[in-house]
Amino acid sequence: MDLSAGVVAAVTPSRRANGGFAAADPLAVLLLGPTGSGKTALSLQLGERFGGEIVSCDSVAVYRGMDLGTAKPTTEERARLPHHLIDVVEPDQPFTAGEYSRQARAALREIAARGHLPIVTGGTGLYLRALTEGLFAEPERQQELRLRLQRSRERHGEDWLHRLLRRLDPVSAARIHFNDAAKLIRAIEVCLAARKPLSEVLARDPLTGFRLLCIGLNPPRQALYQRLNRRCAEMFAAGIVEETRGLHDRYGPVKALDSLGYRQALRVLRESWPIEEAVAAAQQGHRNYAKRQMTWFRREPEVHWIVGFGDEPEVLRAAMELVQDSL
Repeated sequence: MDLSAGVVAAVTPSRRANGGFAAADPLAVLLLGPTGSGKTALSLQLGERFGGEIVSCDSVAVYRGMDLGTAKPTTEERARLPHHLIDVVEPDQPFTAGEYSRQARAALREIAARGHLPIVTGGTGLYLRALTEGLFAEPERQQELRLRLQRSRERHGEDWLHRLLRRLDPVSAARIHFNDAAKLIRAIEVCLAARKPLSEVLARDPLTGFRLLCIGLNPPRQALYQRLNRRCAEMFAAGIVEETRGLHDRYGPVKALDSLGYRQALRVLRESWPIEEAVAAAQQGHRNYAKRQMTWFRREPEVHWIVGFGDEPEVLRAAMELVQDSL
């Protein structure tokens, strides 16, 4: 099969805790791409062909009741294959990238233990990175300590913070300029709060025990924008304003309702914004978001890029061959 339209890279071997690799470890497929690129359709086809289960990688799909604005798989689609990380919390409950990583990694291990293929599907780049690379948990800012450090710098000279950091964390001091007070204060603050050097706090926790196959969808931009415009119009026609009203009445102005689609629907409710203007704003917002997603995903290493939409036969054939060759 001719895959010249995509960028072909080897499957990433799984990492062990000791830094080694294990080719015999189970495969996990990461299916990424911009919103509207057909990831759901492709994930279902791949899952049915290779005995897979879907792990959603979407920061809004985790919320119950937020259906029309998230393009979640439909009830019928979810009945075809097991799905994970969809509808796991209420919209007023906090859900971080770190929590996503914890739950998604657990789902991957459970799926693999059943002998099935985990297929991670979604467009939230931060969640994907949290899953594969891990995140560090920085201590909260301590305003009183920061003020004391700033006053000490004013008393002892501009290089005092750098001298202090050299004693606490020579590695971080070597990469931070002696006159960059903001970064020096934050590094010292983290060292004192975490009781370990910032350079150790920043150490990530990469996913181990899986071989990762990353497949990226890269549809033609104008065709993608046309699909997004249709999706937004259909979203409002299907009743996202009423869905938003119900969510707002139940949970109040929660952060989750600042998501695309819901943000514009709220303005309809609060400001009597004309539906036509809300639709146009949502369309523009989704187009901008798709562009940002592609910028993010192009920085991801070892992605097999396939030009086209996930519901196109030639894209399905190329993706199936990639998975088959990796098993």
